[in-house]
Amino acid sequence: MDGGYASGAALADADRNYKIALVGPIGDNNSKQAKAKDGFAKENFIIDFDRREVTCPNGKVSGNWNEIPSMAPYTVVRFGKRQCGPCPEKAKCTSGEARTINFLPRRIHELQERNRDDQHDSAWRRLYASRSGAEGTIAEFAVGHRARHCRYRGQAKTHVQHVLTAIAVNIERLSQQEPADSDYRPRTPTAFQQYLDAHDLPRPIWWRQGK
Repeated sequence: MDGGYASGAALADADRNYKIALVGPIGDNNSKQAKAKDGFAKENFIIDFDRREVTCPNGKVSGNWNEIPSMAPYTVVRFGKRQCGPCPEKAKCTSGEARTINFLPRRIHELQERNRDDQHDSAWRRLYASRSGAEGTIAEFAVGHRARHCRYRGQAKTHVQHVLTAIAVNIERLSQQEPADSDYRPRTPTAFQQYLDAHDLPRPIWWRQGK
């Protein structure tokens, strides 16, 4: 799935309820510290689920562990003013009087962090690149053959339209197949690729292609 649907909760639900592994990029931490790449983001804190404690990068430990119903399913851990106030690096951590850390339940948190680590690996990217084939097929059906617009009223007639359109797509693809004894030839470049080639512009290689 794409990044718009991937989340730690979705990965956990798919694993627990359907015994399947979802593959999709989960966005990085969007806190101001993480965006600026300066200071202490949530990843710099050590979460001890067994002791229900969080340790900050400077070694201060907070056991102020709260599972507030209004924040569910997030757990909220607050550091005290006496811990953050004297800290020489407080400006890198928080602009308030003390730092607060929010995180998901242990199972979802660990699954989400593991997925974030995996999605930077080349093997994960090659696996995720297979999604482009499905996306291309759907785009051809929806955009190339205008499947988003119903020509008839009613679900039954709309279903017939989709079936007939799918048959037409398959016939079109079969007509473009090379004979079995012919040499393999790569797929015809898209209009955008032809434009890049005509203007001597490089073709960008996106990370989702697994390269």
